[in-house]
Amino acid sequence: MTTSPVERAADHFVSALSQWRVERGMTKKQLAARMGFDPSYVSHVEGRRHKPTEDFARRAEAVLAAGGVIWRRFQEYDELRHARGPVLHRSPPVPTQWVPPGTGLIVEQEIAELTYTNHAYRCVIRRALYNAGVEPVTRYLVKIAVDRFPHDPAGSNRHHRQHPLSFEEMDLRAVAGEGDAPERMQWRLKLDRDAAKEIWLLFQNEHGQFPLYPGERTTIEYAYSVGEEKWGQWFQRAVRLPTRNLTVRLDFPAEFEPQVWGVETSLAAEVPVRTPLERHYDARRAVFEWSTEAPLLNARYRLEWRFRGQVAPTNPDEGVPKPQNNGHELRASQRMRGIGIVQRGADLLRQRARHFQLPREEAACRDAVAGLRTALDRLEGLHDFSKGVGLAAPQIGLAVAAAVVRPPERGQEPVVLLNPRIVDESSETDEQYEGCLSFFDYRGLVVRPLRVDVEHARFDGTRVITSFERAMARLVSHEIDHLEGRLYVDRMAPGTNLVPVEEYRQAGRPWSY
Repeated sequence: MTTSPVERAADHFVSALSQWRVERGMTKKQLAARMGFDPSYVSHVEGRRHKPTEDFARRAEAVLAAGGVIWRRFQEYDELRHARGPVLHRSPPVPTQWVPPGTGLIVEQEIAELTYTNHAYRCVIRRALYNAGVEPVTRYLVKIAVDRFPHDPAGSNRHHRQHPLSFEEMDLRAVAGEGDAPERMQWRLKLDRDAAKEIWLLFQNEHGQFPLYPGERTTIEYAYSVGEEKWGQWFQRAVRLPTRNLTVRLDFPAEFEPQVWGVETSLAAEVPVRTPLERHYDARRAVFEWSTEAPLLNARYRLEWRFRGQVAPTNPDEGVPKPQNNGHELRASQRMRGIGIVQRGADLLRQRARHFQLPREEAACRDAVAGLRTALDRLEGLHDFSKGVGLAAPQIGLAVAAAVVRPPERGQEPVVLLNPRIVDESSETDEQYEGCLSFFDYRGLVVRPLRVDVEHARFDGTRVITSFERAMARLVSHEIDHLEGRLYVDRMAPGTNLVPVEEYRQAGRPWSY
């Protein structure tokens, strides 16, 4: 026996209702009482003797806190039911979203705005609150967390231990109330960690208290700043309270040519955000805005970005893009990103590169090497690489096992490494500072062998073994690490601090042996 789409949708709604009722440990009678219905009503709906209404679905969703599942199943059923013909009539729409008594605090609207200026981010969060509970609200918990390298937890932890988030730099400010004279909110610390803070915003100040009583509404706004060296290129909003509307806005310099995308993470899945981002550009700023009218409880909405255009058009006389600073100097990592060097945090830098099938893939192999040589030519215009310089294919967005290394001695031909692997190394080592084009704001002490023997391929597929010593051994080992998905920070001794490039005193000097 076949059933219609409407009947199947009704079955899906009833199944979701029953599943979440059992999950919450409620009988039909208990659920009906919490929803404000006759004790038999839920039984009639689950038995398909009554058709669910919008009001019923909203109340069930609110009481069972089903993360939006019950409400979505009702919407699917309702759309199919009313698409069958004009003889069926919709129930009058529910004017406001019903909440059960004692629900507590509700966010009727959140607008979160992140603005980048002068190497720092300023975050402003504005929330319209409604007290649906039975007790006055006297404080509101906010969480502030940063993660400079979200795809490298160990590296990020080290970074934030050395560069902890501080309240002095954050300049946290909070107000409550509408109109021209909102009340300043005092705050009290709950949790203080290197990369995370939890703070109680208090509905009080030196002039007195102003609790949010049951049935009342107010708006709170809090703002804080974080330097770009601590803030990764992502902005996440976590829905911890019932929320009816969420808007996230990103405001960047237009010359950075930002590219932005979003991800929704719930208890069930991680998917792209379900509605598109709106983009607004003018001569100076690029603004991205994303909204949802049905944010799921306990879901996280994360916007990520990369800056593609932090350099001016190529100078035809030199062939090297020049950084645009518009009144402030770009950081070293920004200059590298500006010429297409993949930066730390990208998944590609943590993946093992694919070996070429030579000689069958000789043409693709030569193209990759040509791209590496071109990138190295551009690099020479941005920095004095007196210690030599290397570049691996993943650093220019190619997941293949190719690297090019320029020796410290000027005028020597670059070394091309195809499908390389270290087959022997000396027991003698030394410790020197290394930098990385994908992490160029810092330098770090790394122990390396003074000699490595490397087996690598030629374009025709034949394999040779080449021995490298001292500076070249270090440079070659660094690039082979890249092809194996490893960064130099992985080789640093525990507790060793990274040195910001501004404090590094050995720039422009060759390594000493």
